[in-house]
Amino acid sequence: MSAAPATDAREAGRRVEEILDALAATGSRESCAAAEELVRVLMEFYGAGLARIAGTLGEAPLAALAEDELVASLLSLHHLHPEDVRTRIDRALARSGDPVELVGFDEATGVLRLRPAAPTGGCGCGTGGSERSVEDTLACFVPEVTAVEMEPAPAPQPPLLQIGTRPTTPARVP
Repeated sequence: MSAAPATDAREAGRRVEEILDALAATGSRESCAAAEELVRVLMEFYGAGLARIAGTLGEAPLAALAEDELVASLLSLHHLHPEDVRTRIDRALARSGDPVELVGFDEATGVLRLRPAAPTGGCGCGTGGSERSVEDTLACFVPEVTAVEMEPAPAPQPPLLQIGTRPTTPARVP
């Protein structure tokens, strides 16, 4: 019995991992190596086809297609996305819905450093971001990110008190 088709990069990635893990648990080393090689060959094949499509379409239509989450994840996975890495990181963080701030991204290691965003009002306690949901969103749009490191939240700033002189009242004349 086959499972329903994966319709997003996260689900597709999870399904591939599940299948390879199941094969590793029950199959021989040779079978596992063959399955991993099959995944690599298919990725190269589909990547080459997408590259031809992207080259034929040109930049404007490709940018319009990249607005679709599934297409964007495929383009990113095959290094064909028309937006640069920083723009895709910003877009993914905005879509994640978690209040986080970008501290930095090391392109050499793929490590993205984030911290919970400073509260914008209210009680000052903040909600804190969910590292897992941020990682899931980044996996779709920015496969160059290999790890997410959360830094501590910034210390809350004390409220600013303004002290001024008392307004003068005009003297009463009897």
